[in-house]
Order: sequence, then structure tokens, then C-alpha cells
Amino acid sequence: QVQLVESGGGLVQAGGSLRLSCAASGIIFSINRMGWYRQVPGKQREFVAAVASAGSANYADSVKDRFAVSRDNAKNTVYLQMNNLKPDDTGVYYCNALITTNRDFNRNYWGQGTQVTVSS
Repeated sequence: QVQLVESGGGLVQAGGSLRLSCAASGIIFSINRMGWYRQVPGKQREFVAAVASAGSANYADSVKDRFAVSRDNAKNTVYLQMNNLKPDDTGVYYCNALITTNRDFNRNYWGQGTQVTVSS
């Protein structure tokens, strides 16, 4: 059974930084894309950033030049470095990954979410 476990959320003042981590565990053959989404109450979950297995990354326009996504393939871990945080970045951040196991090809997995709160 595959699990994604996030860490690193918290409360920070506007202009501050946080680093999120997400580690995948279980019987994993390969991980394709890994990334991050966020959600606030009453709104749909929205894409933040993702990184392919080879390292190419893409970002939502709202976080470009402030956030950086990276991964450590040896550790099956994805990171999100968030700088110059704004109150609008507040939300629950979810890790997402496309994982191939002994049973599934490129199955979509989600973490449990970690709260990020940016105070003004």
C-alpha cells in the first residue's frame, strides 16, 4: 500500500518562508510526476507546482518566482520551497504523485494535507 506523508506546514508571517516535504512509501516501481495542490474552504483544489521524474517543473502563475519544487528520486520525496509568502497562499497543501506499483500503472495518489497559514 502506497502512502504519501507531508510535513513542514505551519504559521508564518507575510514575507516569510516555509518548506514542505512529501515522502512516498510502499512497494513502488516508479514515480512519474510529483507535485503540490492547495485548497481553501469553499474553493476547489488548485494546482500549485509539479516536477517530472527527469526534473522539469511547472508552476501556477500565482506562485512563479516565489516557490520552487524539487524532488529526490532516491528518497521518493518531493519538496516545495515557498518564499515571500502572502496571505493568499494560506490553505491546506496536498502532495500528489503518479505512481506505478506492482498492481497499478501511474495511479494518482494524494497525501493527507498540511496546513499553511500566512498572517498579514
